[in-house]
Amino acid sequence: MQIRPGEDVLLIIDVQNDFCPGGALAVADGDAVVPVVNRLAERFAHVVVTQDWHPAGHSSFATSHPGSAPFETIAMPYGPQTLWPDHCLQGSAGAAFHPKLSTDRAELIIRKGFRRQIDSYSAFFENDQLTPTGLSGYLRERSLKKIFLVGLATDYCVYYSAIDARRLGFEAVVIESGCRAIDLAGSLSAAWSGMAEAGVQRIADL
Repeated sequence: MQIRPGEDVLLIIDVQNDFCPGGALAVADGDAVVPVVNRLAERFAHVVVTQDWHPAGHSSFATSHPGSAPFETIAMPYGPQTLWPDHCLQGSAGAAFHPKLSTDRAELIIRKGFRRQIDSYSAFFENDQLTPTGLSGYLRERSLKKIFLVGLATDYCVYYSAIDARRLGFEAVVIESGCRAIDLAGSLSAAWSGMAEAGVQRIADL
């Protein structure tokens, strides 16, 4: 698959310390994506990065719901919400990008999850599927049409970002070598199925 410099963008999802080994919500082998992502970023003329950025007491944290435990699901006004360990607190070391991740060529950093009452997996929308981050408008104004996705985690933020990219009319390609998954109760298999149905392309590497 060829990269079209004027139309393609690499979207790097949440390669942050808390999602890497030793972090508060570590994805197994999460730090293995870093050299892959760095290599890919050198090949793209356009790079966008997302960063989970939660205030203390965020509604998606299990600690905000007494009697609940991490990875339980509760009903929120916008739908089912998985409860997570406290992670990616604004300004914390856990919220920082992995120290070996090269972000020098990033043209835009999208921070998400900063609204206390709603979680945000997708790079395009909060979890209500209504509140936009502004990424879609940014890409359209720059005539960028195909989004290559890498990062953490395959079955959550990468998945939701890819699905929304297709919903908004962009081409979307997930590069497996640059992703790792949480795989919570079959979530990885469900994510791949959902992406295939939405027309998301899946490639091993680039």
